[in-house]
Amino acid sequence: MAVINFNDDALNKLGDASVKALAKTGQAVLTDLVQSGTMPFDTGEMQNNRTAVDYSKLRQGSVIIRTTAPQARRLYYHPEYNFQQGKNANAGGRWFDSYLPDGKKGGFVQKVFSKLMRRELGK
Repeated sequence: MAVINFNDDALNKLGDASVKALAKTGQAVLTDLVQSGTMPFDTGEMQNNRTAVDYSKLRQGSVIIRTTAPQARRLYYHPEYNFQQGKNANAGGRWFDSYLPDGKKGGFVQKVFSKLMRRELGK
């Protein structure tokens, strides 16, 4: 019979590090989204004031980038619209698609999380 002993301090440190890294990853995605200029931008209200990271499920391993602007859903799901691109050169619909695995930034979330996790663990 094998005996397995867990190092509770190490497990707690790992758990705390993952929560901190996930929170920072959510903020990094939002920052990258804004800097890449892909959200539709008229007055800037939707991008700058109505879009934020929701940390309410952080301890369950999830963060959500939430936009509370009433037009967000309509704009997001209609990339065929003629978006003005004066302020955000890459403005269009489905602005999170580039972060999907087959998108232009497919590994962005994983790379950022991994980097932040190593930093949180002191490596």
